Amino acid sequence: MPSEDLRAYSDIVIDHFQHPRNAGPLDDANAVGEDRNPVCGDHMKLMLHIENGAIAEARFQTRGCPAAIATSSMATVMLTDMRIDEAAKLKRQDFVDAVGGLPKAKIHCSVLAAAALKKALAQYREHTSAGPSA
Repeated sequence: MPSEDLRAYSDIVIDHFQHPRNAGPLDDANAVGEDRNPVCGDHMKLMLHIENGAIAEARFQTRGCPAAIATSSMATVMLTDMRIDEAAKLKRQDFVDAVGGLPKAKIHCSVLAAAALKKALAQYREHTSAGPSA
């Protein structure tokens, strides 16, 4: 991937890109969601460990540009200790705002986080509604 000029990004984006939080696999995840942007190729996998209706831990694995990595990192920070009913209300703009904004051409990166979260929560609900053995 060619190097990207970081001057268009907020200090928050740069910090989360250069020092991502909660990156890597989550072995005891009980909710996983993935999303991919078919145009640019960015890909995010969001893994959550949910206990007692709250997200006890969130981790991510993302391939993509600085904005995709930064919003993935920020998403895990935002989600940790959040009740799942509150997490379900988050929209892509919440992720954009949390990183101090994104250039118009990079707004699609926030969609990865929002879509992966939606898929993870749907998978969790489907799994937990399967019955007591789930």
